[in-house]
Amino acid sequence: MQYIDINTICVKLKFNMRRKRTTPGKDSTGVHVWLVFMKAFQALLPHAAESIERTDLGDSDFRVLEVLLHKGPLPVNTIGPKVWLTPGSISVAVDRLVKKGLVSRKDHPDDRRVRRVELTPKGRALIPAVLASTQPRWKMWPTSYQQTNG
Repeated sequence: MQYIDINTICVKLKFNMRRKRTTPGKDSTGVHVWLVFMKAFQALLPHAAESIERTDLGDSDFRVLEVLLHKGPLPVNTIGPKVWLTPGSISVAVDRLVKKGLVSRKDHPDDRRVRRVELTPKGRALIPAVLASTQPRWKMWPTSYQQTNG
């Protein structure tokens, strides 16, 4: 298994940072980094999907709840880009979550033109429980992944 040397990830960006190679002969190109992340993503995806399925929520609904848990109440048009949903899709997702009693729409306290989406007590109880239920599985993942893919 090949590991990425964190010190080599300093690449030349718009603010003129220079790429620094600290491990001669190791591939630290953007493509290599992308491949490592894609492999990790593909290995984690089935576990994440299984956890989400147990909630009886769809993927997009889960992403909306997760962003509201970590970012707090947000306007619908702010949530969409954070969870990779179009304006039409985010509106439908929020409507589903409102019907399930997991989120509510509330007026913004400082701007009457804005309606924010926030977790209800039911939503606030559900999403941390789902995230906590995955902790034991994530903690054992690196060992099991290395045994099967190392």
